[in-house]
Amino acid sequence: MLKTLLTTFALSTMLISAATAQSMTVGVQNLPPWLDPGKDFSNNGSQIYYNTFDPLILKDYSQAGATFKPGLATAWEQLSPTEFQVTLREGVKFQNGDLMTAEDVVFSFERVLQDMTPEYAGIHRQFFDNFASVEKIDDATVKFTTTKPEPLFEVLLNTSEASIVPKNYIAGLTGDKATIEPSDFDAFMLAPVGTGPYAISSFQPGENLVWTRFDGYWGDKAALEEVTLRRIPELATRVTALANGEVDLITNVPPDQLDTIGSNPALKVVGNVTPLFHVIFFNTRNPAMANPKLRQALGMGIDRNLLNEALWGNQAKVPNTHSYEQFGELYDTTDQTFEYNPEKAKELLAEAGYDGSVIRFDTDPVYYTNGLLAAQAIQEMWAEIGVKAEINVTTKWTGPDADMMVRNWSNPMYFADPAGSFGVMWSPKGSGSEMAWTPNEAYPALWDKFRYSTDLAVRKEAYSEIMAYVKEEMPFVVLYQPYESYGMRQDVTWAPLPGHIPYVLDFRAGSVTVK
Repeated sequence: MLKTLLTTFALSTMLISAATAQSMTVGVQNLPPWLDPGKDFSNNGSQIYYNTFDPLILKDYSQAGATFKPGLATAWEQLSPTEFQVTLREGVKFQNGDLMTAEDVVFSFERVLQDMTPEYAGIHRQFFDNFASVEKIDDATVKFTTTKPEPLFEVLLNTSEASIVPKNYIAGLTGDKATIEPSDFDAFMLAPVGTGPYAISSFQPGENLVWTRFDGYWGDKAALEEVTLRRIPELATRVTALANGEVDLITNVPPDQLDTIGSNPALKVVGNVTPLFHVIFFNTRNPAMANPKLRQALGMGIDRNLLNEALWGNQAKVPNTHSYEQFGELYDTTDQTFEYNPEKAKELLAEAGYDGSVIRFDTDPVYYTNGLLAAQAIQEMWAEIGVKAEINVTTKWTGPDADMMVRNWSNPMYFADPAGSFGVMWSPKGSGSEMAWTPNEAYPALWDKFRYSTDLAVRKEAYSEIMAYVKEEMPFVVLYQPYESYGMRQDVTWAPLPGHIPYVLDFRAGSVTVK
């Protein structure tokens, strides 16, 4: 089945140029087992989607602020507090040659809104939970209707989760070609097609991926003829592959390797503070972690600035609260949600009645850069306030497990608003809340006040109230924004852009050159 599907997929991308031109090979720490921007929201998937798919609304990714511009939509307007009309770009082609239609746009949103497969009931449904309907007005016009006023309409239509996919292509992958079936989505995940400047011409799940320039792209043509992503999970092997010329660029370079790469005159390093938080979170439903004073104590027992110094060479960013600069006017550094206070931590431990029981700290060995080292350092910090912690190194995701107590995680910025970062994890329907935290009965109303108000001042005040509640409950602790580094050959010019979500490998026109 897979061989047949990939053969069909290769034939369907016949519009891709076969001319020889510049190419590049990238060594990545990991690749996903499947690809679909409407379903996947992993860090691994985020590397890929921007090059292959387009949303209706684009933005200037060279700056952190939200400077929106036309994408697959050429114009959009608000008709009423709950109605938005979008004008579609004409003549756009998918990489298999199909013309993009209003039906494709409607389908791309309906598959999430209507839960066409059970998998779509997850995080992306939360993004568009306020969307009541999407309907075709004519061949060039689509109308969106929301249940409540939507302050984030442009932001949401800019997300990779809002990428437009080809309805007829998906329907024809398996079974009845006139009917959308769950097996069609399963097949699409192995042979995805979008409207972006690079087509995926080869994909071996979890191993490698090849992008080929799509000459039928509606916008500026891709900078490179071909880009190959190779999964090289071992750091030492990635660094060696770069030094030997097997790859041109590598991802996920920790601080202790920067001098090794930088000392090679043929190589260089670039990096940025990533719009993603490394966090630890507590299973508040586990009786051992149910007391908020215990959780507050554990939070106050972590010297986050020392972690930054020891693990990141002070290049990471330690925030006061759960807020990113990309939030613009909603960015706030005045709330002191997280603080280091070991003496207060000891007092809280006594008030919580902590009896010296061992607290299990789960961590993946390699998934997060410096994740295991951070866990070991936190274990030592907790010992200094009288808490016994045991590190449990496992590749299993233990987040939903009833016996999980504490583990590391990341809270990425999926879009530039607190709803797209904190909200994805810690809103009433957020994945962290569903796994490990039960907020009080007043919390949903407070969240809705923040999420749906069209008054910026009201939203800002409500979010500050939410952060005060988080400080009281302490379901998680933000450690830092990591500084992610990339190693590359001297003749490669590329850097992560501040307007992107984490880990995007942007190889579009103007973003990369290879001499």
